[in-house]
Amino acid sequence: MKKRVPTFHSDDEAEAFVANEDLSNYDLSGGKLVQFEFKPKSKSINIRLSEELLSAVQQRASIEGIPYQRFIRQAIEHAIVKR
Repeated sequence: MKKRVPTFHSDDEAEAFVANEDLSNYDLSGGKLVQFEFKPKSKSINIRLSEELLSAVQQRASIEGIPYQRFIRQAIEHAIVKR
C-alpha cells in the first residue's frame, strides 16, 4: 500500500520533501495538473454574459479552486490550443 503525501505548510517543506523522497512510494492519484501563468497581462477585454452563464462560470471556477477570470482565460487558451 502506498503512503499518503503529507500536507506542507510552505514551499520550502514541499521542495525538501520532493528532493529527499522516492515519490514512487506515494499515492499521487489525488494530484491535480497545475498551470502557472508567467506572462504579464497587458490587455483587458470587456464582455457581456447572461447572469446564468456568469454564475455557472463562477461555480465551475470555484470547484476548480481558481478565480473565475482565470477560469475564463484558461477556457479561451484551451479553445485556441485545441484547434
